[in-house]
Amino acid sequence: MADASLRGQLLRLLLFPVAGILAVSSVAAYYLAREPATDAYDGALIDAGIALADRIHVRDGALAVDLPSAAEQILRTDQFDTIYYLVRDPSGRLIAGDAGIPPPPVAQRPQDRSVFYDATYRDTKVRAAALLAPCGGRICTITVAETTRKRDRLVREILLGSVMPQALLAVLTLALVWFGVARGLAPLERLSGEIRKLSPRDLRPIEPALAPAETHPLIEALNQLLVQVEESNRNQQRFLANAAHQLRTPLAGLRTHAELALAQPLPEETRAEIEQVHSATVRIARLANQLLALARAEPGGRVEPHSAVDLKGLAEGAADEWVHSALARDLDLGFELAPASVRGDAFLLREALGNLVHNSIEYVPRGGHITVRTGARNGRPFMEIEDDGSGIPPQERGRVLERFYRMPGTTGTGSGLGLAIVREIAAGHGAALEISHGMGGRGCRVAITFPHG
Repeated sequence: MADASLRGQLLRLLLFPVAGILAVSSVAAYYLAREPATDAYDGALIDAGIALADRIHVRDGALAVDLPSAAEQILRTDQFDTIYYLVRDPSGRLIAGDAGIPPPPVAQRPQDRSVFYDATYRDTKVRAAALLAPCGGRICTITVAETTRKRDRLVREILLGSVMPQALLAVLTLALVWFGVARGLAPLERLSGEIRKLSPRDLRPIEPALAPAETHPLIEALNQLLVQVEESNRNQQRFLANAAHQLRTPLAGLRTHAELALAQPLPEETRAEIEQVHSATVRIARLANQLLALARAEPGGRVEPHSAVDLKGLAEGAADEWVHSALARDLDLGFELAPASVRGDAFLLREALGNLVHNSIEYVPRGGHITVRTGARNGRPFMEIEDDGSGIPPQERGRVLERFYRMPGTTGTGSGLGLAIVREIAAGHGAALEISHGMGGRGCRVAITFPHG
């Protein structure tokens, strides 16, 4: 599966090779510095062996090492290590020195004048040199060994003086790679931020200058898609608005004919049927008006230039119509209106408030109370409806904002579009829509709160 992270891919492509190169460089630097230094210590072992060879003499027909105790003490003494030696005649007999020094792991050939090897002597790691030296016309084997303290100390110094700077360089290089990748991807982060700003109400094209040239084909493809989505939205809203407009005229005629018929003396059966036709026509006409409002409120709909709207005046202008509807259902509709002004579309704001009032009138039982309020809280204008009906349970408050959704058990004749339209209108004005309990935990309160200013 492809890695979704471009940053991760770049870091893997850069960090692993860089880390590998630096690791190889560090190991190479260590060995390049270590070999000459250890060769010098090995050379000192050979020098000690040659000095011992010069002290071999024939005494009373036998080979012996003429090494005064003072000279032997100097040979064995070192600031860091202990030195051991061993001299054997051609037959392997011990002439002088420490008999327990291990021999070379591979038998020394005559042509090998000297052999270096690592061994363990007296439970201590030693470095040894075995050399063949002439003695009394024959060839003797001289072995010189020393502990490895100064060699180990040298390794630590090389590590600190060579490998550690390489390690610091590695850390710095990796940090620079990380920073470089982050800096290189910064334009993509800005592009991502611009895309996140897009919304159904804001499908403006992305400016290619915000991102590197390599991403311009992607931006152009995205901009083409945005244009297509915006055009699709406009077509959808145009169809919805045209269909609603085409329905309004015949519905108005049908309603008028029904009202004229009801004004005439009619048999009870006929009157009941015409009343049903009239009620259905009123509902369909309201649905057509709601579809028109939805077409204007949704993204891509026809938006009027925002101007100053007096929320108090808006409510007062529609009060008579709302009071008439409330009285017909035996409801107490009250008003608590304080001055509040916002910039917006007066038609849509009136539609939003009207839908809230209509919902309460539709679903509050007879004898109930409804209050319409406008004003400002903490400097933010608002308009709200509060009633003492059955309310909306918390688990349903998100769903009632969906189109054509009606809570189970509701008995009203609404279409389920009212609150969906209110949500779209609020969003178009940058306002917050809140549904909560009414006073005392009863009923329902729906508030639209607008931004400051």
